[in-house]
Amino acid sequence: MEIKAADVAKLRKMTGAGMMDCKKALAEANGDYERAQEIIREKGKLVASKRADRTATEGVVVAKVVGNKAYMLCLACETDFVAKNEDFGASAQAMLDVAIATDAADIEALMAAKFNDHTVADAVTEKSGQTGEKVELPFYGKIEAPMCAVYVHTNKKLGTLIGFNKVVSDELAHDIAMQATAMAPVSISEKDCPAEVIEKERQIGREQARLDGKPEAMLDKIAEGKLNKFFKEYTLLNQEFVKNPKETVANHIKSVDPEATVVAYKRFSLND
Repeated sequence: MEIKAADVAKLRKMTGAGMMDCKKALAEANGDYERAQEIIREKGKLVASKRADRTATEGVVVAKVVGNKAYMLCLACETDFVAKNEDFGASAQAMLDVAIATDAADIEALMAAKFNDHTVADAVTEKSGQTGEKVELPFYGKIEAPMCAVYVHTNKKLGTLIGFNKVVSDELAHDIAMQATAMAPVSISEKDCPAEVIEKERQIGREQARLDGKPEAMLDKIAEGKLNKFFKEYTLLNQEFVKNPKETVANHIKSVDPEATVVAYKRFSLND
């Protein structure tokens, strides 16, 4: 049967697939839109399975604050060419909109959420078919706090969500979110640093001291000293403030608002 340009355009709008893929799907489905959509989805799954061993190291990070919550996700692909495509970025934003609309608790809930007439997981698979690359959603996170801020780096490969215990100035919120994005702290402070990270740093400290020939009886004390140095370098509130290294991030926040502090934090980077 004859496949008209208007039919192809209609299917393309419905699926986001390329013009030729839509034309072929319609021809195979004898003009049946529902079957044509299934064919396009099947192609997406086929491409995804063939490229399962590839690495998706490019992509886009998108984030948004809505009231007292902030959301962020990353849609990843194989090449910078695809990542910079306007349609790819729009897809990432559309998935973030679904996360916000459903207030998805975690990445599993987001992948199962409805996206048009299917799920976000289906949409990610279809994106593989549309681009011919491995496409995945490696990260989704949200925070909730009296005030939230987001920062996404200009390359769109990394971003941060920051939550404060009270409303602070936009400038302060931006500065702290940018600090966390640039300096990649492992936690807000030593109090919420993961136990496995602390134990690993202690072990590293002991081993370094042992290799330096320090007495066995002093290893634990030396390890604690190295752990405190780790906290100063890798926990947000204890880090040197980038804009003024003479003060810590905690001290800078207190100098602007004595009652303010950071109570929520998430960061993701495609470069990590």
